[in-house]
Amino acid sequence: MKYTEEHEWLLPEGDLVIVGITAHAAEQLGEVVYVELPEPGTEVSKDDEIVVIESVKAASDILAPLDGEIVEVNEALADDPGKVNEDAEGDAWFFKIKPSDLSPMDDYMDEAGYKDFIG
Repeated sequence: MKYTEEHEWLLPEGDLVIVGITAHAAEQLGEVVYVELPEPGTEVSKDDEIVVIESVKAASDILAPLDGEIVEVNEALADDPGKVNEDAEGDAWFFKIKPSDLSPMDDYMDEAGYKDFIG
């Protein structure tokens, strides 16, 4: 698993990458009440705003961590956005992306680096 400075986690799965937010980010947001996900088939570029999360505290955008195509989204979050608070780094993933290039993953932090980052 890799981590971004925007508090996203990335988990390679074959030629896809599963993306969600970290438990730390979910904790900082507070109770998540709404998640807007992209449409499958959407082509994205790194740093495009592609997910909107609203909590009782704030609204946040999730940025695309890689260039590629969104191939699947976690529809369960539309019905139960609170899953993000319950299992941010598991069942509450946001989308799966088929990256055009996996090499940028090398630039992201590993778990130890992320723990130092949030220190």
